[in-house]
Amino acid sequence: MAMNPSLRSAPDPRSTGGLRLSPPDPSRPAVVVLRALGLGDLLTVIPALRALADAFPRHPRLLAAPAVLAPLARASAAVDEVVPADGLGEPLHRRLHGAGLAVNLHGRGPESSDLLLAAEPRRLVAFAHPAVPASSSGPRWRADEHEVARWCRLLDESGITADPSRLDLELPPGPVPHGVQGATLIHPGAGSRSRRWPPERFAEVARFELAHGRRVIVTGGPDEAGLAADVAARAGLPDSAVHAGQGGVLTIARLVAAADRVVCGDTGIAHLATALRTPSVVLFGPTSPALWGPPPDRPWHRAIWAGTNGDPYGDLPDPGLLAIDVDQVTFALADLPPAEGPRPVRRPAGGRVA
Repeated sequence: MAMNPSLRSAPDPRSTGGLRLSPPDPSRPAVVVLRALGLGDLLTVIPALRALADAFPRHPRLLAAPAVLAPLARASAAVDEVVPADGLGEPLHRRLHGAGLAVNLHGRGPESSDLLLAAEPRRLVAFAHPAVPASSSGPRWRADEHEVARWCRLLDESGITADPSRLDLELPPGPVPHGVQGATLIHPGAGSRSRRWPPERFAEVARFELAHGRRVIVTGGPDEAGLAADVAARAGLPDSAVHAGQGGVLTIARLVAAADRVVCGDTGIAHLATALRTPSVVLFGPTSPALWGPPPDRPWHRAIWAGTNGDPYGDLPDPGLLAIDVDQVTFALADLPPAEGPRPVRRPAGGRVA
């Protein structure tokens, strides 16, 4: 490892966002990483975070990310603290100032790199952007690169070896509701309408799974309870099969880990399935799976895509997503192999290991 930064950080032991922040140690300057985005965005940089942990084992690694994702970030064993940051609208917390190394895993800049530079790190690792002179020696951005590979390449070309295959995640033990173990998990929601397959089609997939003797649960985020209930009702599922808006990020992660298979769109749940080795069928619309899809060397994940591009943040379902029919999804499910390698330890309600 050619890089050995020395750093000083200003003490600020305040607690923010429900997370207690440890006082900095001037003898061990921090490595600060910016990824103030969502669930899937966090999971795609787990290999890069692990590379930084390997390169700087004696320095605290501080991740600027939404506080709700802190439990998963800690489960990676690559992050010492999560300092709350949600988007780029506010200056970074004082705990993140004066780092020996600041790493921009958020975007290409200039806003994200400028935000880190305002915190006065000793060195910045970021993709080059003409509006950010301090990034001029950084690697060049590639628009056609898979999200996982992109951030590992940023580190590789900055002198830090990174392995993009290090995606697996182990969860801390916790309860799993009755009826979830071994079920097919259907997650109809997504961050935008352009990436949401119609609920009636998800319901047809649920009926197919039920007809083949499989239990089915429907999940959703805090604002997707109505959507999950609608899919369940169309499929003839009981209310107990709906797990939406309940608990935090570890709750939904444990549901994914306990399930035997996942059906979802291009959203954070797909990345959880990858990280937890739960076989999945993932439906892509406006964005190619070559950019955000499951790794091609894991055949227990299947990506379905019509081959067209569109607006991933659009207000209407993407035409390419609508081109995917129910038969394509049920065929992929019928042909889905089990995962290779160990699955995470999963505990049902009551704490018994399943």
